[in-house]
Amino acid sequence: MTRLPSYRDSPILEYDPNPTAIIEPAQVIGPLDDMPEHCVLCFFQNVIEQFADQGLAREIKSYPNESGRRRFYALDCGLGRPVALTHPGVGAPAAAASLEVSIALGARKFIACGGAGVLDRSIAVGHLIVPTAAIRDEGTSYHYLPAGREVAPAPKAVQAIEAVLQRNQVDYLTAKTWTTDGVFRETRAKTERRRAEGCLTVEMEAATFFAVAQFRGVHLGQILYGGDNLDADRWDRRDWMNRHTVREKLVFLAAEACLEMT
Repeated sequence: MTRLPSYRDSPILEYDPNPTAIIEPAQVIGPLDDMPEHCVLCFFQNVIEQFADQGLAREIKSYPNESGRRRFYALDCGLGRPVALTHPGVGAPAAAASLEVSIALGARKFIACGGAGVLDRSIAVGHLIVPTAAIRDEGTSYHYLPAGREVAPAPKAVQAIEAVLQRNQVDYLTAKTWTTDGVFRETRAKTERRRAEGCLTVEMEAATFFAVAQFRGVHLGQILYGGDNLDADRWDRRDWMNRHTVREKLVFLAAEACLEMT
């Protein structure tokens, strides 16, 4: 039996390198024959439902859970091959579970797309940011990788994202992102520290996505769009969740970037 490090006051640091858990996704979820290898993890439920209503997204699998059903679709994005499409759930634990299930079903290449708070007011609502690393200020990633300050996306995924954005002449920034569980504990001091570390955005899932992907040996990158603003005297929502055109376009860009990974 593996002897775990002793941290009486910090159990989150008790990383166990044993690759086998009591509940292994691959043992309880069989591969899906028509699951695409490429998968978009999309945080825009209204866009997913729109695509389903339009016949662009066909449901291929669903699972019941306490918040309803986790649904997986095959999205026809007009690029010759479908990509899997699913909402990963909000927050690090839900995102990790969704990514684990997607991998068990057969997906191997992932692009996540969503919105994020900005730490620099000059970043307009809807402007795209490609994370090059995530500050691990959440808990889930520590169950997948040893303790550390940052975790990076797959270089292959970042290269694919940048190639697609440049090909489509879409302006974007590259920077670190700050992943936190404490949406109501984003204090001024923490925000200033993260900005000094090179973070332009704050969100709740990127560090976990990157850690799970590394642990499972799959490729994953993420595209964020500038949402609410934390770089002001008072928090500014900026009506960021109602930018439907931006969100719809971002899903197609994510799908194209996903298929860019061969």
